[in-house]
Amino acid sequence: MLEGLKRSLRGIVDLLSTSKLSEEELEEMEYEITLRLVECDVALEAAEEVARLVRELARGRRFPRFGDRREAARNLLREALVRIFERAKWFDLEEEVVRACSAGRPMIILFVGPNGHGKTTTIAKIGYRLIKRGLTVVLAAADTWRAGALEQLREHAEAIGAEVVGHGYGADPAAVAYDAVAYARRRRRDVVLIDTAGRLQTDVNLMEEVRKIARVVKPHYRIFVGDALTGNDALDQAKKFDEYVGVDGAVLTKVDADAKGGAALSFVYATGKPVLYIGVGQRYEDLMPFRVEWFLERVLG
Repeated sequence: MLEGLKRSLRGIVDLLSTSKLSEEELEEMEYEITLRLVECDVALEAAEEVARLVRELARGRRFPRFGDRREAARNLLREALVRIFERAKWFDLEEEVVRACSAGRPMIILFVGPNGHGKTTTIAKIGYRLIKRGLTVVLAAADTWRAGALEQLREHAEAIGAEVVGHGYGADPAAVAYDAVAYARRRRRDVVLIDTAGRLQTDVNLMEEVRKIARVVKPHYRIFVGDALTGNDALDQAKKFDEYVGVDGAVLTKVDADAKGGAALSFVYATGKPVLYIGVGQRYEDLMPFRVEWFLERVLG
């Protein structure tokens, strides 16, 4: 997990710690850093910004003549990465939900993303975590197109102890979401998690459909679910969903199989939104809250 990015950053530390850091060397280093990051699925614009920040921070920086030059170089690279992550306003989704539920109205969370990226399973994992916190959860089956979507959601609901509201295939997804919210309010449930059909960011009609769902139910949070293995494609998708519905954060799935590791950095740079969770397995327990310090330790430690 993230091993490719770790190797690349280790190479960048080597460059920084052995260079004399003249202006000419800094220019060459900036190009080399960009290449190394792009090879690890860091989006080109994000890679260029990290490289620019490293060059800016290294210019005029005096590395110790004696002592641990590598540690000084690692700290410089860490500072550049932290500046990228500082673009996002980080928040703890579960704590926000728990705090909001004390007001007595259901918290509404809409999940969007391309098909095949693990959206339905991710919803079940988040529902599982919220139920463990003592909250009651309703799953809205607003994916009314994919064969088996309703049955899949019902199986997850039974396994984690949630309820499902659905109308069947071919129904209006916005109507399903609306009824799920109304049901939660009548029954005084705490959280509504809305599943939606996967869609490509280039399909205007389906993107308008998810925009309609958001307009009808006015969710408190809109969460993008993306597959970390798709690299820059996931980044383009996230940007388009952000344009249509305004995502508040992301869940990156299959991070346990992501050897390159650049997805989280790219998402934060491109959208200015946080990565809330990462999927690291198939079990309901295999969803980790994303922490910047954990990420930095993993790739720089």
